[in-house]
Amino acid sequence: MLHPIAPITDRRIRVALVGCGRISRNHIKAIAVHHERAELVAICDTQAYRLEQAQALITEAAAEYSGASANPVKFRCFSDLITAAHAKNTLVDLVVLATPSGLHPIQVIAAAEAGLHVCTEKPMATRWEDGVAMVKACDQSGVHLFVVKQNRFNPTLQLVKRQLQSGRFGKLAMVSVNVFWQRPQSYYNHDSWRGTWEFDGGALMNQASHYVDLLDWLVGPVESVSASIATLGRAIEVEDTAALQLRWRNGALGTMAVTMLTYPQNLEGSITLLGETGTVKIGGPAVNKIEHWAFADECPDDADVEEASYATTSVYGFGHQPYYTNVFDALQGKAEALCDGREGLRSLELLIGAYRSARDGRAVHLPLEY
Repeated sequence: MLHPIAPITDRRIRVALVGCGRISRNHIKAIAVHHERAELVAICDTQAYRLEQAQALITEAAAEYSGASANPVKFRCFSDLITAAHAKNTLVDLVVLATPSGLHPIQVIAAAEAGLHVCTEKPMATRWEDGVAMVKACDQSGVHLFVVKQNRFNPTLQLVKRQLQSGRFGKLAMVSVNVFWQRPQSYYNHDSWRGTWEFDGGALMNQASHYVDLLDWLVGPVESVSASIATLGRAIEVEDTAALQLRWRNGALGTMAVTMLTYPQNLEGSITLLGETGTVKIGGPAVNKIEHWAFADECPDDADVEEASYATTSVYGFGHQPYYTNVFDALQGKAEALCDGREGLRSLELLIGAYRSARDGRAVHLPLEY
């Protein structure tokens, strides 16, 4: 393993965004917010019209945040970006991947081998062995690997996390997660990679990935998972509906229900926790609203319940900005990365376990073997 690359403390962190699809707006805005210590120096997409759309968003953000970069270098090919960054080692520090999930492994490894830090959208990979290889490649090159888990930074979930850590729930008995969203056929038809096993994954792997992450991050390691998946209403390779039964190492039982067939629009993204001395439900379309809060004792955090809830028209929420705060803190040597490659492996492991369970018709026990 190489020595880790030194923290960046004498200039702004130079960021390249690869993939200018629907989630790129959140990254562009979040990087612009942090313009005093980061700049978006390059964007990359195979489609010219998406580069143009991204440029419009960048121009808009630069107007809103004085000092934010407004004219990044544009690339149509990922390998050209990496070659340019490698040839001129001051061009890019951090590569952010908002590309199809199946491309993440080869792109992460290429960036790491060029000595670049990498941040990848969820899921980090669609295969377990690919995720492990990504972590190893970044370790060997001494670079950071970040995985986007922005929901962890939602104020609703941060508040509940504190109650779990302090033991206010007592012994957890039941956890229930529902992701009742709508993805029409036109969503899958928009790009040829959507709804494929190789590049996308289904309702669990793609749309519900952040909620799978919450199963481990909030509740703790999962001991076993039993899953059923089905393709009921969309012409795609992968599942549009899934049901999971879970057992945690701490003894709690739980369920997760996911579908992209909710009529006529997204209905609910929720998590309910039932313990011997506490019950909480976070709902809304994207775990953005605390709908029930009851504990046997009292705590100053109880006064923050109403303020923690927020309105959102997007399932993405507003977690990208605080997520990037931690990313840039880690690159500047101010903090440990909260969502690194190993954290990404935890949710990927549960996802792969669920798919193996559905395939084989049996419970899968975790952890998986490396």
